[in-house]
Amino acid sequence: MNCTVRQIAEFLKLEFCGDDDRLITGVSGCAAHTEGSLVFIDSVRGVLPQNFAPACVITTRNFASALPESVNVIFSERPKLDFAKAAVLVSPLRESRGTTHQSALVSLEASLGDNIEFGPFVVVEEGAKIGDGSILMANVFVGRDCVIGNNCVLYPGVKLYPGAELGDRVILHAGAVIGGDGFGYVSDGERYWKFPQSGNVILENDVEVGANTTIDRGSLGTTRIGEGTKIDNLVQVAHNVEIGKHVVIASQTGISGSTVIDDYAVIGGQVGFGDHARVERGVVIGSKAGVLPGKIVRAGEVYWGVPVRPLREYKRLNALFGRLPEIKAEIESLKTEVSRLRKR
Repeated sequence: MNCTVRQIAEFLKLEFCGDDDRLITGVSGCAAHTEGSLVFIDSVRGVLPQNFAPACVITTRNFASALPESVNVIFSERPKLDFAKAAVLVSPLRESRGTTHQSALVSLEASLGDNIEFGPFVVVEEGAKIGDGSILMANVFVGRDCVIGNNCVLYPGVKLYPGAELGDRVILHAGAVIGGDGFGYVSDGERYWKFPQSGNVILENDVEVGANTTIDRGSLGTTRIGEGTKIDNLVQVAHNVEIGKHVVIASQTGISGSTVIDDYAVIGGQVGFGDHARVERGVVIGSKAGVLPGKIVRAGEVYWGVPVRPLREYKRLNALFGRLPEIKAEIESLKTEVSRLRKR
């Protein structure tokens, strides 16, 4: 949607200078900007491209003085955040066209809201409920008794097992699988018996799930992803996991069953969780960390390492690991000296 500099500034409730009627036609990075671009600058690193002349720049007052005088500027203390907010206005997600492809198979026993878009080869089983304005792209499968809220977007190849529930404005990227059976088996010493996986899975409002991520249903209870949580590509969430509100989880993380992650936690890539672990509110866990089964990761710290430990402790130990050859040589030297003294 095209907007003027003034409209963007008023939307963000920020001050600006320059041509308030200058039209903004899209968002871009500095290097790929056009004359209609809105860009942001939040660092003095790097060099501006030659002939830098976007429609408008969101940046701090300190850095604005380094820009050409002809550039329109919106002043922000957090340029990247305000740029993201402005992008919602300038480049919103496309709205449903309300069309149904001739190859879509939608059960007559499904409950449908208004203006839903069904792409090629979509399948919707009986008892499913889909809210107003949702978009189901090619090859999406919606099992029986699923619930999809208003204005959700399901990209190609998304699969919802029976009974999965999505709130409003949920975004599922290509290949995401929601509500599959958890990995639960009991051994009698000779073979494994499948433990019932008869619970459900709930994704609350404004959750976004990356491509090829899997979120299992609860075994006898509920797997729940809290409001506003964002999960990256290739993440595994096991049965009965509870993730709070506005949590961020990066790619290739694996979360074992019955783990609880409280609100506003930040989880780096390739973090591994043992079962029944707990992460308290606001904790930050760095990439490739390992959280042991039953571990409680306390609030108020940044954590790293395997097994996970506070970052300050991890750094101290890491420094010692680097000195192991030197320490070993010192120990061997001391052992030799002690042996020589004993022979006297």
